[in-house]
Order: sequence, then C-alpha cells, then structure tokens
Amino acid sequence: MEPWPRLRLGEDMQDKTTTADQAMALIRDGDVVTTTGFVQSCIPEMLHAALEKRFLDKGHPRDLTLVMCAGAGDSKGLGTGRLHHEGLLKRVIAGNFGRMPKVAQAAMDEKICGYNLPQGVISQLYRACAAGQPGLFSKVGLHTFVDPRYGGGKVNKKTQEDIVKSHVIDGEEWLFYKATKIDVAFIRGTSADPSGNISMEKEALTLDCLAQAMAAHNNGGIVIAQVERIVEEGSISPKDVKVPGILVDCVVVADPPEMHRMNYGVMYDPGLSGEIRVPTKGMLKMPLDQRKIIARRAAFELPPNGAVNLGVGAPDGVAAIANEEKVTPYITLTTEAGAVGGVLAGGSSFGSSRNAHAIMDQNQMFDFYDGGGLDLTCLGMAECDAWGNVNSSRFGGKLNGSGGFINISQNSRAVVFAGTFTAGGLQIALEDGQLRIVQEGRNRKFVQDIEQITFSGTYASSRNQPVLYVTERCVFQLTDRGIELIEVAPGIDIDRDILAHMSFRPLMENVIEMDARIFQDKPMGLLDDLLNANLADRVTYEAERNMMFVNLEGWSIKKKQDVEDLTRVLEEACKKTGRKVKSIVNQNGFRVAEDLYEDYMKSVVYLLKRYSVTTAHFSTSAFMRLKMREALSSRSLRPHIFETSEEARVALEGSGASGMRG
Repeated sequence: MEPWPRLRLGEDMQDKTTTADQAMALIRDGDVVTTTGFVQSCIPEMLHAALEKRFLDKGHPRDLTLVMCAGAGDSKGLGTGRLHHEGLLKRVIAGNFGRMPKVAQAAMDEKICGYNLPQGVISQLYRACAAGQPGLFSKVGLHTFVDPRYGGGKVNKKTQEDIVKSHVIDGEEWLFYKATKIDVAFIRGTSADPSGNISMEKEALTLDCLAQAMAAHNNGGIVIAQVERIVEEGSISPKDVKVPGILVDCVVVADPPEMHRMNYGVMYDPGLSGEIRVPTKGMLKMPLDQRKIIARRAAFELPPNGAVNLGVGAPDGVAAIANEEKVTPYITLTTEAGAVGGVLAGGSSFGSSRNAHAIMDQNQMFDFYDGGGLDLTCLGMAECDAWGNVNSSRFGGKLNGSGGFINISQNSRAVVFAGTFTAGGLQIALEDGQLRIVQEGRNRKFVQDIEQITFSGTYASSRNQPVLYVTERCVFQLTDRGIELIEVAPGIDIDRDILAHMSFRPLMENVIEMDARIFQDKPMGLLDDLLNANLADRVTYEAERNMMFVNLEGWSIKKKQDVEDLTRVLEEACKKTGRKVKSIVNQNGFRVAEDLYEDYMKSVVYLLKRYSVTTAHFSTSAFMRLKMREALSSRSLRPHIFETSEEARVALEGSGASGMRG
C-alpha cells in the first residue's frame, strides 16, 4: 500500500488545525480505522459524519476495517451507525454491535466480515499495537463464544480468518488475540493547541485515546482529533495534556457545537466532567417498579469497602439505590469506561460518574478488572439456561455484542445477573407488600438452550465463583449441579408465576421469601445489613439450660468480612457466658458464597473446639446438611445435623446427645 499523502504541517509550521473534509481526504481505501466513544458518550461525531459524507460524495474511502471497543452511537444512526453504507466497511472488529444496528445487520447478512471480541481485550490490544507486539495473551473469553473451540468471536460464515487461538502454557489454558495494526485513529478531546496537544477537561471520560493515537502513530498512520476549541500554544499544563502533539496529525474543531455533545442526551454537565461536585441529596428517587425491585435486591449483595462494577439497564439502578440508602460512601462504584467512585450515571450518561474520585483510561481499568480487582459486578442477562450459562450478546435475531461483559463477569470475585424474569410487555403491581404479575412478558429468559454463551456457568462453578440471578419475582444461585431457586417474592406462586414460564425445572431445596423491605416504598435500612450492625441480635442465650441459639435464617456470607463479623459476634457471646455452651444453629435459607466456604468452616471448627459442649445445626436443605456433614467429618468432627429445629432441640436436651466434638 502506498504511503499516506501526509499533512506534514509540522515541517513548515506548527499549526495542525484543519477541516474535517481535509482530514478525511487522508484516509485511503482499505485502511484500518479505530474510533473512540463509550455507548453515547465522548463520541467524535463530526469525524464520523465527515467520513460518511466523503464516502457518499466521492465513493471513497472504501473497504475500511473498523476497530472499536464499546458501542459508540445512539442505536438510531448516529456515531459509528453512520458507517453502514455498503462498500464503506469491509470488516468490523468490535466489542459491541448494538449501537450500530445497520452495520450489525450487514454482518448478519454476510455483506461484511465481523468479529465480536471482549471490550477489554480490544482496549488492551491498542497498547499491544502501540508497542509493536503481535497480540495479547489472556484468559478472558475461555469457554465462551470467543473461544476458538466455540467460534472464535466470528459473527458470520463470511468471516474466515482466525484472530483468536487457544494455547496451553505451563498446564493452563490461554487465549491469544492477534493484534490488528491501526492506520487511522479518531480521538476526541476538549482543547488543543496549534501543535496538537490535547486536553480533556470537559470530557466525562478519557477512554483509550492515548493508546489509540500511539497505535496509529507508531504504525506510520495518522491521528485525527476532534476538539471543542483551539487554545494558545503552551497554555495547556503539561500534566493536563492527555495526548501529546507528537502523536497528533490533524485537529478538527467541532462545528456546530452539537457535534461535540458530552453525550447524546447531555450537551454538557460539569458534574460528569469532574469540574464541580454536585449535591447528591437532590438526585431523583427511583419509582418502586420492577426495575427498582431488582436493583434493591441486588444491592443487598454490595460489599462494603469493595470495588463494584455495574452494567447498563436494570443493574445501573443499583447506584441509585446505594445513594438512596446512604451506602455510597461505603463502597466504590466503578465503570469499565474508567470512572472510579461517586454516583454512577445512567441513561445516555452511562459509563460516567458524578463526583467521581478518579477517571482512569479504559485499558487500565480493564487491567484492574482482569487482575481480580473487582469484588462484585452486577450485569444484565438476556437468556439463562439450567447450568447458569448466560447470553447477553446475540439473541432475538439481533447481534448485540458482548461489550465488557466477558472481562467483567469472568474476573469479578462475585457476580449478580439482574433483569426481569420475562421480557416484552411484563407488567407488575405491588399491593400491600405483595407482588402481582398483571401481564406476563412475551419472551422467556430462562430457556433450555441459549443462543450464545457469553458467560459460562460451568466454568464459573469450577472456579467456585459466587453467582446470583436476580429478578423481580425470584432469585437463583449457581451451584455445581445447575441453578437453584433460593428466594421468591411475597405474593408469587412458584408453580404459576415461575415454573410455568421456564423451559427447565431449577433445583429447589430451601426456598425462602425475598426480604419484605424490598417491596415497601420506604428506606430499607440497607446500610445496617451491609455492615452487619444487627448481627448480634441473631444470638440469644438461656443461662438456666446453658443453651445458645444462633439464628442464621435468610442470612448470607458474601464476603470475608461476614465470616469475621460472625466469628466475632459468636465469640463475644460465648465469652460472656463464662463457660462452654450447648448451641443450636438455624441454617434455613442460610447461604455461603462458594469461594468463602473454607473460611466459614475454619471459623466453625475454631468456635466448636474452643466454646462448644455440643452443637446441632438444622436446615431443611438436604444439600446443606450433606455439605456440612462432609465438611465436619473431613475435619475429624462428628456432625450433628438435623432437618428441623425440634429434632435439634431434642437431640441436645436428650441424655444421648453426641453433639459435635473433636
């Protein structure tokens, strides 16, 4: 391919400003073009419009490869949706296709080649390109549709080249993602000086602009930056320069200003750019509908002092619940786009945050996620099967794409999938704290076979990853035997409202009622629950019989702090008695996260050996009883596990009680 007819302004003068039309004239047929943007935010709209116009007017450039991380459009034709015209694109490598439906349709119609790769992988591949590396090794995507054993991320039959390969290194499975060299990078900033130094003071996010610019520049390509304004040479502080002018070839000033909106629903909000801090008390309260019910139940899984990611849709309502319940100061909410802390924004502003603590580059945020930095993620789901596999990428005849879903769901310590039980026309009503299904959704979400595996329940179970599936009417959990129904909303009939609308029968061993507070339109007191402030109320002691009762019914161990808090509360209660005690533990509806079961059992053994004369546990769950028996027996303790409280009481009070002793 011939070299670019470069606009080498720096050889004669320093001013790199030009028009959008002049910049588009530099793009050649067959080039690989990357662009920035996240959902509806930080999109270089003028550059997309200018590229579309040049193709329609001149017929060139054509046969381009588009590389992008997240969706960048309004799903109605703006952003990368402008690039759908036949002949303009030859190939697309993207994390998300849903924001450009006509491009997605072209791929489904076999008119273009296409790959759907994890958003974080593409983000990190920009760095690999910039460093001249051949690609990226990652575990992200194993056992999903991105795994070459299940399609390699190809979206149609026309796409033949393998850009994802599997390898075994030191006995461990890895995926290798081939880097695609970048010829042209579209980036966006707020201010530029004539030398092309770019700052982002009014942007909500920084995304991958630096890595994209470096990837194109180091490949001998061109970097075109869209900005709001030109400022005097040297007026941008060096530490405020996000992309140095050495990487930038062309600077285009957005005109009219609507071409440089913060996002498609917000012209400009200084609270999102971090230029001011806004009061959170005045933020709108969510109405008590199905979305809020789901968000409220999901919020019970929030880990104090932990890092949390929230997906789009029902999950982003968790941020509003955290604010309503005054929980926000005790957790750190994040987005894959780079926002850390504050109150995460929803709607057109999704991905950004008001009163953020920090804004990281997107690729660095995915480093944090992939390395295990996330304590919890709450994500949406389109389909789920009996083994807990989730599809959020291709369903209902549409190619949506995985976005950051695969990176986030595979690497978060715990996962909550959140969404309505059925889709398409679902209507509910709340009457005196009871949930009633007024109109059932047309489409089932819990199906026999999902169209595409975006999350592997089997893989998650093999790694003891705690996973919940939260809907407005019930909650499931992932087990090594498939998904189990564990909670049902008040007013809901299991046969009529749940099983009748599933294509498989879930495990059902110990179903309890969802917390009644979720369905009442008043504060839930969530903070006390998350901090275990009332945990001591679950322990009572009868001195005359030297009997301690521990009520763990409906309680969950979701984080290490829960194990520590339970151990502390029980130890304090035992010490107050001044002697070893007989105890009965109610484990009905009690749940322990899979990856914390060993920690929990170490606490149980410690307390038994130090403070117990004899202890009986009871649970209606046969699986819980079996698991406790096996765990205690393996530690040379004789288990005393019963199905009912009466059996446990009789055993302890009877003369032949053997208890659990070392």
